[in-house]
Amino acid sequence: MKLGIAGAGKIVMDLLSFIHGIPSISVTAICGTKGGYEKLKQLQQQYRIPAIYTDYGQLLADDVDTVYIGVPNHLHYAFARQALLQGKHVICEKPFTSNLQEFLELEQLARESGLMLLEAVTTIHLHNYRSIRERLEPLGDIKIVQCNYSQYSSRYDAFKEGNTLPAFNPAMSGGALMDINIYNIHWVTGLFGSPERVEYMANMERGIDTSGVLLLDYGHFKAVCVGAKDCSAPAFCSIQGDKGSIQMNSSANICDSYSYTLNRVEPVRVDLKDHEHRMYDEFVEFERIIAKQDVPAAELLLEHSRKVMEIVQAARESVGLGPMRGDANVRR
Repeated sequence: MKLGIAGAGKIVMDLLSFIHGIPSISVTAICGTKGGYEKLKQLQQQYRIPAIYTDYGQLLADDVDTVYIGVPNHLHYAFARQALLQGKHVICEKPFTSNLQEFLELEQLARESGLMLLEAVTTIHLHNYRSIRERLEPLGDIKIVQCNYSQYSSRYDAFKEGNTLPAFNPAMSGGALMDINIYNIHWVTGLFGSPERVEYMANMERGIDTSGVLLLDYGHFKAVCVGAKDCSAPAFCSIQGDKGSIQMNSSANICDSYSYTLNRVEPVRVDLKDHEHRMYDEFVEFERIIAKQDVPAAELLLEHSRKVMEIVQAARESVGLGPMRGDANVRR
C-alpha cells in the first residue's frame, strides 16, 4: 500500500508512531495546512516521508493508491469524495461522515468506482473485542449492556469561557456523541446489530451536546451508552446475561483485558492483545483488504458503518439536533 495522509493532528501522530512497523504499508506523502508547513517538514524528516503538501489536490496527484483521512470531522465527506473521484482507496477516521446521507453517497461512489472505502475505528478490529463476540452465547439471554466513555476535554474550559473550538462546534460536527460516544455505538452495534429504537438524552450547552446518555432498545434487552466531554469517570463496558457477564475496564476504543464470568464460576481474565498500539490491528486488516481486493470483507465493514451512522442520525434527531451538515470548503 502506498499511503497518502491528509491531516497532521493528534490522530495522525498516533498513526505515524507505528505504521512503519507494517512493512507492506509505505507512507509516501502527507498533506497539511499552509500554517502547519513547518510541522510537516519535521514529520517528513522524522518519519522519512518522501513528499509533503499543503494542497490536497497535489497529494491526490501523487503516486499514492490509498488516502488516510485524519482531518476534522466536518471535512470527512468532502475529502473522501474527492479522493474517490481521483481513483484512490479511502480509509477515513470516525465519525465516517457528518450525517447518513453523506455516508450513503460515498458508499455508492466507492461501489461505482470499484474502490475500497473503510472507516478507521479501532474497536471492531481488536482481538479482545472479537473474542467477546465468541463468548456471548454462554451468557444466556442478554439483559443489560452498558458502556461509559467519559473524558473531561482539555477544550471544555475554553468552551465555558465562550471560545468554541472544533470539538464543541456544531458546525464542525463536534459534540460528545460524534467525538466520544460513537466508540460505544461501534462496540454495541458490532456485537448486537441495529436496535429497534434509539433515544438520546443530551446535556446541551450553546447548541452542542457536551455529554449524553444514549438508549438503544433491542426489545429483549437494553443497551446504555454514556459519553461525556464535560466530566470524567472510569471507562468500562459490560454485558449482563442471565447465565453470566463480561466486564471490560477500559474505553470501547481500546478494548483492554476483560473478565468473563459465568454464574457460580470463578471469573476468567482474557487478554489477546498482540500489539501495544490500539490502531495496529485495523491497519493490518485494511492493508490486507485492499491488497487482496477482498470486496466481501469491505462490504461487511461498510454495513457495520452504515448501522452506526443510522444510530447517530436517529440519536441526534431524537433530541432535536437534526442531521449535521458537512463542510463544502473542499470542491466537490
